[in-house]
Formats: sequence, C-alpha cells, structure tokens
Amino acid sequence: MAEQEDWVDLGAAETLSQMALRRIAIRNIGIALSFKDGTFGAVSNVCNHAGGPLCEGALDGDFIMCPWHQWRFHRATGKGEPGFEDDCVPSWPVKVENGHVLINLAAPTKRNRKPHPPHPLEREPRREPGPLRLAGISTTAMDEAYPRFSGSDHLLNHALEAAREEGAEIRLLKLNELRFRACEGYYSKSAQACTWPCSITQMDDGDEMERVYEALVHWADAVIVASPIRWGAASSLYFKMAERLNCVQNAITTHNRVLIRNKVAGFIIVGGQDNIQSVAGQMLGFFAELGFLFPQFPYVAHSRGWSHEDMERNVEIVRASEELKQGAAQLAERCLGFAQRLIDSHETTPERITRGGRKAHSLDME
Repeated sequence: MAEQEDWVDLGAAETLSQMALRRIAIRNIGIALSFKDGTFGAVSNVCNHAGGPLCEGALDGDFIMCPWHQWRFHRATGKGEPGFEDDCVPSWPVKVENGHVLINLAAPTKRNRKPHPPHPLEREPRREPGPLRLAGISTTAMDEAYPRFSGSDHLLNHALEAAREEGAEIRLLKLNELRFRACEGYYSKSAQACTWPCSITQMDDGDEMERVYEALVHWADAVIVASPIRWGAASSLYFKMAERLNCVQNAITTHNRVLIRNKVAGFIIVGGQDNIQSVAGQMLGFFAELGFLFPQFPYVAHSRGWSHEDMERNVEIVRASEELKQGAAQLAERCLGFAQRLIDSHETTPERITRGGRKAHSLDME
C-alpha cells in the first residue's frame, strides 16, 4: 500500500538548522524537531514515561534525552535507546526541498509503550491484618565511626520500647544510616515530573529513601519523628527527608491520589537552645499536608534555652530525666491509641475525602 502524503512546510532550513532541538506545533501536534550532521529528524514531543517535553531535552548522540527523567528516543526513528527499541514515540518523514523543511503528517509511526514492571511502592496502600505498627524515624546526623549521645534518639528509643511492650510492632529508621540522594527538583521542572514513586527512587536502585516511603505509606499505623534543634530548626537530615517526601503530597495534585490515610504522627524534639514551638510547627504543618493526623499533645520536647550554653549539662539532664522518658512512652501510647481508633472507625464508617486542589484534601470523621 502506497504511503499517504501530506507534506507540510515547517519553514526555512537555514533558520531551523540553527537549533539542535526545538518544538514545532502544527495542526495541534507537538513535534520535537532536531538537526544534527546536516539532517533533520521529527518525533513526538511527548515522552512515553511521564509525558515530558522532549524538545526541552538534549541530544545524546542520535538520541533525544528527556529533560524530566532521562529517557532516550532516536531523534529520527523515535525508537527507544538500545535494549528498549520497542518503547518508541511517533516519528514523521522529513525532507528538505527548495531550502525548506517539509514533514509528512500523514505518515507517522505508531507510539508503543513497552510494558514496564511496576515499582514495588506503586501498589495500592492497604493495611494488612495484624498488631499496631509504629515506625520511629531518627533524623540525627553524626559521625558513624565516633557516635555521640543524642537526646532525641534516646527518647525515641524509649518511645519504641514502650510501644513494643504494649504489643505493637516497631521499626526504627535512622536517616544517618541510609544512603539516599537529596531532592533534585523534579517538581521545579513540572508538577507531572515529580512522580510517585519518587523519580529518583525509580531510577536509582541504591537509593534507600525507599525504606522511608515503604514505612510511611505502606507499613506504619503511626510514626514518631525525632529531631534535634539545629540553629532554631529541625536537623538537616529531617529537611533532606522532607524534600523527598514532596512526591507523596504531589500525588494528590497530579493524580488526586491520597497515599496517607488514617495514619498518626507524633514528634520528639530536643535541643540545647530554644525554638521548640517553631520546629514543632513546621513538622505539624508538613506532616498534615502529607495526610497524617495527630493525637492530642502530639510532641514531646526539651531544651535548655538561650541562657544555657552548657551542652554537657543538657546531655546529663536528658539522659537522667525520668520525666522525659515517661513523656516519650506516653507519646507512643497516644499515637497508637489514636491509630487504633482510626482503624476501628475505618472498619465501620466509610471515609470521605474532600478532593480538589492542592489544599483541599481532608478526612471527615464521624
């Protein structure tokens, strides 16, 4: 069967050859037009992975590299990179006549999305039967070879032990022991580029942020996050984790998908100087945006205040304080008690989610 023809003039070849890669919009079709080694190529501007704009990427040899997640497609045939040739985007025949670039819009190749096995985190969040589960997250940074006493870790351990004694399953995650990359700003490229699971987690098998996602989204009924105070703020590792958790919240924005439901969060905050309320406020606000709920009195905290620059004394107080130990244990009890009520309510009362924009998602409880 003869190829259908509908040749359309894209413009002067001299002008179009000035850029290695550009976007052409014609008849509501977005095209990534490339020029290399004296020839033009025309493929769809939409990447197979998450819809990234190929025209904003870069040429890697004869392949266009998507700017969002670095998927590659041949600039002329649209085929995927070696090993992924069956994962292809549409391409169109291109020729140059009388100094003008022409494209045959009637003869595109077909888009083919090669099936990719879903990431383990992609499964639907579902609470499995069993006892209550409490995850503790330590955000303290220290030299692993020469560890020091950490007040926030000390109290977190007491909280987890109290939960274990009450029959709960516990899991401790120390961010200092996990090897995970910092957020690389995919949301700054586009909301759609910030995916769930996280783009970094999908691309990097060695990125251990996966363990935090697994605990928070799939495993835990309640989580207690422990942080020292660093210059009036939570620890650097806390913020490194928080930035990577943006993909959990962004799933609501991009796919109207609420990943955190009927889960409880509490906090332990310890510092040699004050600013407890500010640190707690940030944590409460952020974890609320993820979808967590809070028990009454959702954090335990201690500081010596600005007038006490005696960290040795602060360590001594935290280490010896029975009141702080009891407070941490009671925080675990409050978190687990609230989590149990949420589970019981969920079993008897259908949950209702107010969906919509980034700020319009809340759980209505009867």
